[in-house]
Amino acid sequence: MKERVIQFGEGGFLRGFADWMLQIANEKNVFDGKVVVVQPIEKGMCDMLTAQGCVYTHLCRGAEGVDVKRIDVISRCVKPYDDFDGYIALAQNTDFRFIISNTTEAGIAFVDTDKITDRPASSFPGKLTQLLKARFDAGLDGFVFLPCELIDKNGENLKKCVLQYADLWELGETFKSWIENENIFCNTLVDRINTGYPKEEKIEVGFDDKMINTSEYFHLWVIEGYKGLFEEIPFDKCGLNVILTDNLEMYRTRKVRILNGAHTSFVPYALLSGFDTVKSCIDDENMLSYIKKCVYEEIIPTLDLPRDELIEYANNVITRFSNPYIRHMLISIALNSVSKFKVRVLPSILEYIKRFDKMPNTLLFSFAKLIDFYMTDMTNDDPSVTAFMKSATVGEILANEKLWGEDLSFLEKEVAKYVVNK
Repeated sequence: MKERVIQFGEGGFLRGFADWMLQIANEKNVFDGKVVVVQPIEKGMCDMLTAQGCVYTHLCRGAEGVDVKRIDVISRCVKPYDDFDGYIALAQNTDFRFIISNTTEAGIAFVDTDKITDRPASSFPGKLTQLLKARFDAGLDGFVFLPCELIDKNGENLKKCVLQYADLWELGETFKSWIENENIFCNTLVDRINTGYPKEEKIEVGFDDKMINTSEYFHLWVIEGYKGLFEEIPFDKCGLNVILTDNLEMYRTRKVRILNGAHTSFVPYALLSGFDTVKSCIDDENMLSYIKKCVYEEIIPTLDLPRDELIEYANNVITRFSNPYIRHMLISIALNSVSKFKVRVLPSILEYIKRFDKMPNTLLFSFAKLIDFYMTDMTNDDPSVTAFMKSATVGEILANEKLWGEDLSFLEKEVAKYVVNK
């Protein structure tokens, strides 16, 4: 198979997400391509991956069961800090079409001390600009970028950084025009919990696999702005949950309001009630009923995607919450609950009132439990937020525009009737 993908990052997420998908596409005979992995940092796992021929095992595990797949889509690894010339040589290969990355949320950043002469530049966008300049100098076509970093508008931000380096390094207007017109930077949204190497388990896979990887079953890749992708990588013919759209924001809102919103709406109440993990809540009939009421009756009606799609996504969320292989501690989800509530739950409350001219009682109950939760010593938040929440009245809390972005005094009567500790 030809090498068609350059991948920045060898960590568990990309190996259990993009590489897992490309493996399936190869098995379905619709892609026929290999991945070259670039180690974006000086110390990484590429040596370990290379030592076993870039072959590893991936396990999808959940309430659905266990699926074991041998992954051999990676052809080789390149380490720019050890072999910068070998890295730059990738630019000469006309078969490369796609660049995938996951360099963490902090990876897409502009560092103004980087130089074009560095071997390599310190930042991921700096290294990428060096590669793109070599591609441009060779007179070749650009790439399609599918960044997986968990930041808003990841593709746009990556292109912005590259253009900043073009200015910093004085690479010329012709190069900048080539970046703009011959490369496609897609915004994407990724969703899969990757549980990585099973350190405390002994799993037999037929060989000593030091790169064994695990994840949940659920996967979602939403890609904005590149309609021809399915012609080049027919994910749609593989049964994979990859969505092409011209409006990524609807799907981001769906994830924030349903998945993250469900977490934030039930976690304070669950901790006050003595639960410790997400799964323990799902296993309890009363708590499960409460979660479903929040999601299906008060969050979903405020969203604009087709109801069938929203119901299917919510059903997947409940299944994910019940995964016996993931011990998701409530106390870790509760970190910075006030700011999370503002982003994840409050918009559903306000939109529900706007659309239906009545109060979403279950979500307002969750607001009250958030206030009760901050009267305990279980919270982990900015000390000033914690101190205020403990000492203020319900009315003062709701009127605090700094916390919520607006005065919520009109909710006081409905929230206060559920508050226990004030």
